[in-house]
Amino acid sequence: MRALQLQRLEGPDGLQLVDLPEPEADDQVLIDVAAAGVSFPDLLLTRGLYQMKPPVPFVPGVEVAGVVRRAPAGAEVKAGDRVMAFIMFGGFAEVVKAPPEMAFRIPDRWSMEAAAGMVMNYHTAHFALHRRGRLKKGETVVVHGAAGGVGTATIQVARGAGARVLAVVSDERKAEVARRAGAQEVVLSTGDWVQQVREKTDGRGADVVMDPVGGDIFDKSLKCLAPEGRLLVVGFTSGRIPEVAANRLLLRNIDVVGVAWGAFLMNDPALTPAIAKDLAALAEQGIVEPLVGPVYPLEQGAQALRDLEQRRATGKVVLRVRLG
Repeated sequence: MRALQLQRLEGPDGLQLVDLPEPEADDQVLIDVAAAGVSFPDLLLTRGLYQMKPPVPFVPGVEVAGVVRRAPAGAEVKAGDRVMAFIMFGGFAEVVKAPPEMAFRIPDRWSMEAAAGMVMNYHTAHFALHRRGRLKKGETVVVHGAAGGVGTATIQVARGAGARVLAVVSDERKAEVARRAGAQEVVLSTGDWVQQVREKTDGRGADVVMDPVGGDIFDKSLKCLAPEGRLLVVGFTSGRIPEVAANRLLLRNIDVVGVAWGAFLMNDPALTPAIAKDLAALAEQGIVEPLVGPVYPLEQGAQALRDLEQRRATGKVVLRVRLG
């Protein structure tokens, strides 16, 4: 099979298109991959900066969409099903194997490219908002990086919960993407967005802030939280891991909440089917609908990661692995 393999920990430049043996199914779901999602963890993996550090060489890619070739007895999916799946890595390849509990049928109206951006982003958003953020109907959610894959997913999951969504983006092009995803209001990070959030909430502030960026965005987000507001720490795409003085949390009665969906799965195996059921219902209602951004052929995976790193892409970045 063709695969995009990381041969050196040099970022996207370390990737090489190679021929590898197909994986054995074992007791997992064997999938012929049509499309693979490109995510920030993939970028970190190529530089050896992710919490998991597989030995080089390895194939990045944590989410795929394709057709089941073989499934173990008792799996919810069967041979011939169109599925989307989450794997630890290995998705930038023509064939992968996925745990049965992490493979889900694709809604009929969705393309393979759309489905490739579903599992990690939307499960993360749901886990962040509901399990960790304790989101309630009618609350206000501020979403940073709102034009990216996680951001657009968060907008839709928050809307599905009956929340009001304020999206924060860096330019008007990204603002339009956030609106397409369902954000009721958009503010630009190039201005005084903290003041704008306060004004748009009548001085109260946001109940929940979704922050995959970190750095200065984190620092300023603390200032726009309402009493008992929750700042959800999802990642650090800015490159700086921020710190906070605990007295700020005490005096303002606010929470800083860690969100690590993948790391939590082993603690509560029942979480995955519960989230999947809720997301499927939102998809049926048309609320959850992945926004596909640029689509690259497999051999251009390095460029896809560069565009993600340089914030050029909007929506979900996808690799087309097979035609059809």
